[in-house]
Amino acid sequence: MLLRRAIAVAAAITSMAGHALAATELQLWHAMPGELGRQLERIVSEFNGLQSDYRVIPVFKGSYSETVNAAIFATRTRIHPAIVQVNEIGTATMMAAKGAVYPVFELMRDAGETFDAQPFLPAVTGFYTDLNGNLLSYPFNASTPILYYNKTAFRAAGLDENAVPRTWPQIEDAARRLRKAGVRCGLTTHWPSWVHVENFSAFHNLPLATRANGLGGLDAKLVFNNAALTRHVAALAAWQKAELFDYSGRGTAAEPRFHSGECGIFIGSSALIADIRVNAKFDVGYGMLPYWPDVPGAPQNSMIGGASLWVLRGRPQEEYRGAARFFDYLSRPAVQSAWHRNTGYLPITRQAYALTRARGFYAKNPGAAIAIEQITLNEPTENSKAIRLGSFILIRDVIEEELEQAFAGKKSAQDALDTAVARGNALLRQFERTNQ
Repeated sequence: MLLRRAIAVAAAITSMAGHALAATELQLWHAMPGELGRQLERIVSEFNGLQSDYRVIPVFKGSYSETVNAAIFATRTRIHPAIVQVNEIGTATMMAAKGAVYPVFELMRDAGETFDAQPFLPAVTGFYTDLNGNLLSYPFNASTPILYYNKTAFRAAGLDENAVPRTWPQIEDAARRLRKAGVRCGLTTHWPSWVHVENFSAFHNLPLATRANGLGGLDAKLVFNNAALTRHVAALAAWQKAELFDYSGRGTAAEPRFHSGECGIFIGSSALIADIRVNAKFDVGYGMLPYWPDVPGAPQNSMIGGASLWVLRGRPQEEYRGAARFFDYLSRPAVQSAWHRNTGYLPITRQAYALTRARGFYAKNPGAAIAIEQITLNEPTENSKAIRLGSFILIRDVIEEELEQAFAGKKSAQDALDTAVARGNALLRQFERTNQ
């Protein structure tokens, strides 16, 4: 009797082990460091624990550029992952890699997963769909620039701490009064091209490029050297000279200057809210992007930054079924709501937004809903839906080089933007020739 029971137990254990070993593993290469990486790992762990057929393995590969380059190199030796995280401005490059990517709408259809992209926020999916509305990659971490201001410093400067500066003239007035009150830096910003060219254009319903900002074809041309943007860059340069605006450099270099109290107003990613709450030792106010009130159509809506998940061809079919199941899991409102609440990134569906609101998160966390309200302020237009331009990582570098020339007083705003457009268009033509 004991022997039979022992044999039965051993058989059950063997069966369970065999079942566990049968789980298909698929890798997800990503660029999420620190706490963001831990939140991603939490989502993956929960998915892996809910079913036993597939096991997603997240692998941190460094920056966005390092992650994409690692995946491209790996495809040559057929050891690439099933899923790779790519930043939003890499979309055109991924689309041009014909035969290398497995579009998400095809993946979900082929896997037989019930998948509806309609609930996704248009301002999020706009970056990752083709002209027919088909989803090419899975939107994952999305953010948009918003306004942060030091309420404590506003009070000390005699400003109404609850009156959010909504226009650029109001920003100028607030920065001037902050400086008079002894604040070292009135206004600063990070990611200068993303904030002051790309999102400025979208929020003022102005084209960055022809052909619907590149969504309509590789032959798009940059056209952002218009009167409105020239006036804006000239204003920033004048404020820099008057010490109202203080340029902090590229990337995210400006953020510490805000939560240290050095700068009274900061324009930065909505995904920084949680970090600023932890580090700022003063009351923080939040608002939408400022706009010039005399520009027709402003404010329109802002565009996103961040990244999406691309599926690469050349992996076993079973891995693709696992990827489809994982994307279906990511689409659940509860999963999206938790990601949004824990990271500060946008929820990508209306249901996740509604669920987060119903749970009282926005009432308890002022500012957390502003990014969603801003990207859904109006139905996106051809000018505010997305940007899909080849070599845009290089073009963004060009734009920021020229902005720096204007801020330093070495070029006029018009000369800087004209040069940025000319240099950028040369890169677009090179990309077009290479990918025809």
